[in-house]
Amino acid sequence: METVAPDQRTRALAMLLVANFFWGLSFPLIKSITLLHAKLLPQAGTWFSAIYTVAPRFLLAVLLMLALRPREIWRATRGEWTQGVIIGLFSSAGMLFQNDALQFTEASTSAFLTQFYAILIPVWTAVRARRNPGVIIWACCALVLAGVAILGRFNWRELHLGRGEWETLLSSLFFMGQILTLERKEFAGNRPAQVTFVMFATEAVVFWALAGATAPDLAALLTPWSSAPWLGFTALLTLFCTYGSFSLMNAWQPKITATEAGLIYCVEPIFASVMALFLPALFAAWAGIAYDNETATWALLVGGGLITLANVLLQLRPPAR
Repeated sequence: METVAPDQRTRALAMLLVANFFWGLSFPLIKSITLLHAKLLPQAGTWFSAIYTVAPRFLLAVLLMLALRPREIWRATRGEWTQGVIIGLFSSAGMLFQNDALQFTEASTSAFLTQFYAILIPVWTAVRARRNPGVIIWACCALVLAGVAILGRFNWRELHLGRGEWETLLSSLFFMGQILTLERKEFAGNRPAQVTFVMFATEAVVFWALAGATAPDLAALLTPWSSAPWLGFTALLTLFCTYGSFSLMNAWQPKITATEAGLIYCVEPIFASVMALFLPALFAAWAGIAYDNETATWALLVGGGLITLANVLLQLRPPAR
């Protein structure tokens, strides 16, 4: 990790919180798109529906970056191409296994197990560096896992390690790889815009290949593009939850440790839960789908409070050297 001034570190934490906000928005958007797929493409399977919420956003993100920086983007160095491809492959694999796992396990279980990288990253870092990250870091890990468990109403008694659970844990490993790749010293001089472009291009290739392989027919690939609500949801998903969030992640995460980043990313379920209180009904009215608002519960307050407390402790501790 590069050495940064305290004010830069604080700004990095703030920017990553904004990225979490955008990712939180992605949950009601993706849910709306999958419900719309069921209406537009009743003959398509759930696997294609899940993939086709991902493929268009990365293709459009590539086109957006080409439109904004047509000359600069193509001048990526070998190191930027290498890092972008690695991050793109890690992210693609994580999303692939996470989406497939949701067909075989509860959403609350998936949310809890996905955030397991919050524990895996400091363990990996401690083993690699042969140095204990400290009591505060371990306390923050415990707080965020407890918060996510409460937020998602995770039930230990119902946990069994079937296909969905194993795939979710595997996805968490790939997301950990994505986070750790941004911290690697050999990539410290890379420019985030170029890395982000290569990342998007890699994911676009992966998911469009999967979409083509799983589509029931050519019409399934074309029909959604004639739907105004689908285009609107996909545009929001591309602009904020893809271009905005990953640009912020790739630019600002290298200014803090991977351990801190893993804990900060656990704020995402809080934003998702808050947005689920009012966005579903708005999206449903626009798209003509059945998608009800969720209600505020003690789980949101307590779980969100624990995750928030963990991140406050992170900002109060001295920065890692």
